[in-house]
Amino acid sequence: MTTVRLGPSPARQAVLARRVRLLVAATISYNAVEAVVAVTAGTLASSGALVAFGLDSVIEVASATAVAWQFSARDPEPVERREKRALRVIAVSFFALAAYVTADSVRALVGAGEAEHSTPGLVLAALSLAVMPFLSAAQRRAGRELGSASAVADSKQTLLCTYLSGVLLAGLAINTLFGWSWADPIAALVIAAAALKEGRDAWRGDACCS
Repeated sequence: MTTVRLGPSPARQAVLARRVRLLVAATISYNAVEAVVAVTAGTLASSGALVAFGLDSVIEVASATAVAWQFSARDPEPVERREKRALRVIAVSFFALAAYVTADSVRALVGAGEAEHSTPGLVLAALSLAVMPFLSAAQRRAGRELGSASAVADSKQTLLCTYLSGVLLAGLAINTLFGWSWADPIAALVIAAAALKEGRDAWRGDACCS
């Protein structure tokens, strides 16, 4: 009787795992810089959306670090054992972001402060909108081929960053052009809603592999 192996061969698994580790390292490096710039610029401009974007970068670092820990094991078995823990870290990170952003946005909408123009924020949002799709797509392909829910979930966190970059760019631009300060907390609430959904999917383990 012939045994049919499902999924990639051990050699291919090793290549894919190494690729995930490299992509995760790139994600951590970029988002660490992004977080510092966004939080600093957001604080100076009193922009809740920009600060939320920076905090999302912090969350993304935490998410990517969990995947890096999972794939730091060189053998498939410990990698698989660590999957659920990594998914829970990713999910909790999403939930924490959604809670903070919602509270800060409500505070802004009831008149606790208006966001000002932020040139660094506009530049950062545009740059992330250009960079993040490539990182997300590469990690998602590797994660799906491996059948790794955590790698796919982390790629969704990176893809979320792409969407949030567009939302942030629109919110900051509207505030700059028209002085509509309410656009900033509304944009931040969109970020919170997206984070909540992705957190729920990660907690359930629904990230892989459609």
